[in-house]
Order: sequence, then structure tokens, then C-alpha cells
Amino acid sequence: MRRDPLTGDEVVVVAARQKRPNLPSEGCPFCVGGLEAPEPYEVRSFANRFPPLPDDRAEVVLYSPRHDAAFWELGVDGARRVVDLWAERTTALGSRDDVAYVLVFENRGPEVGATIPHPHGQVYAFDEVPPEPLAELGDGPCALCTPPPDAQVVASGGGWSAWVPEAATWPYELRLAPAAHEPDLPSLGDGARDGMASVLVDALARLDRLFGAPMPYMLWIHQRPTDGGSWPGAHVHVHVAPLLRFAGTPRFVAAGELGSGVFFNPVDPSAAAEELRRA
Repeated sequence: MRRDPLTGDEVVVVAARQKRPNLPSEGCPFCVGGLEAPEPYEVRSFANRFPPLPDDRAEVVLYSPRHDAAFWELGVDGARRVVDLWAERTTALGSRDDVAYVLVFENRGPEVGATIPHPHGQVYAFDEVPPEPLAELGDGPCALCTPPPDAQVVASGGGWSAWVPEAATWPYELRLAPAAHEPDLPSLGDGARDGMASVLVDALARLDRLFGAPMPYMLWIHQRPTDGGSWPGAHVHVHVAPLLRFAGTPRFVAAGELGSGVFFNPVDPSAAAEELRRA
């Protein structure tokens, strides 16, 4: 772990990962009978063979034995199994003395760096609370407890909503959260987990229907740290950053944005929400 003395940004240098394979040479390692899934499974997790964090603090989560399934194609029952596994791994990793924060995430599509198309995500267990979730855990009122404007809402059900944020950075960005102030995945009861699975399936299907093609996206879940603090402001939620701003056209983050820290979204969030409601 290194910190830039000018910006204060943290970087983990993992030079050994440069040697990891970009594509499997023989078959899919995540299919049943493959290297990482020798036995039949419904969902599965295992330590990353090329970890960016030491001591088994990086895991891979397999969503389904179906090689070509999108997350939304798992259906609510299949998505619920994934939600349960996310919660289970949060509890298991978060109970370790050397883990302060559990980040669940997915990179979907080669455009965002996914090298294996089999549906899967990852879990990183950090020894400190990372800057992005920490910035959301302020002392003020919980922004997620205020319902989003109706014009921004894309889907809802089971106590959860999915909406395009009013100040979205990505053109079809989505945020998903329960109305109840639940701190983390393990705290969600059966109904809330069903609601999360249902709205995830609904919202991610809309992204694929939007341009009639699989939408590359980055998805991550922010939740309460596991360092033993109370963190009263923690409200579990999902961020989805879709790559495309138009069919076949990526939304590039350019120098003017990175250099200033101010982002310029070419699609009005209300218009994006309307398009996704129609999809």
C-alpha cells in the first residue's frame, strides 16, 4: 500500500498480477468440472488465484453454472442465491481481525476488463475502510433515507428501488437501495433479500434492453465497515456504472474530468430514467 504525497491517494502495488492470464487457454475454469469448480454447484466462492490483496482477502463469486447467463437471466430465485452468498462472504471475511471493510463488486464485459464471460463477481476484504465508502459514511443525515424523485426511479419492489441519480456521473448510472435503513448485506431479512434480488434482475435487464445488446457495466456494493465501529450512517446500497452512452458508443472519462474532479454527463438523468422505464 502506497500513498501519493501530493494527492493523498492510496494505491496498492501488485506487480505479480501482471503475469496472470488474460483469457483461459483451455475451457472455462468456472464451468462445472473446470479448474475452479470441479464439483456441481449453484453458487460458489473461492480464493482468487491471482489476488490483489494478501492472506486470502480476495475472492471470486460464481453466480451460476450456466456459462452464458447474464445476471438478470438467473431470475429472482437465482439472484437471491447470489445475494445470500454475498451476505455469507461479508460475514465470514468481516469477522476476521485483519478485515475492516468488505467490498462486493462485478465487472461485466470485456470492455471493463472482464476476461472470462462466465457470470461472476469478486469480493475484496480491506484492512482499512477505503476512501470511496468512507466518504459516504458522514455524520449528517442519511441521503439514502430520502426517497429519490419519481422522475429518476426506474424500478421498485420488495422495499427496494433503483433510480438514476440526479447528479449521475455515468449516462445510465443506477443506484439501488432499500427504503429501510439497513446497514449491510448480512442484516437483510428474507423479504429484503428477495426485494434486492428482484430489483437487481429488473434493473440489469433494462440496461441490456436499452440498446438491444449486453451492457458492459461495473457494479459495487457499499455497506457498513466490519471494524467494530457503530457507523450509524451506513445504509447498504448498490452502484451500477454502465459503460455505454449510446448504442456501441462508450462514455469515456477524459482528462478534463480527471484533471478537475468535475464530471460532464452527456445524458440528462431524468431522460435516462425515462428511457430505462420504457426498456
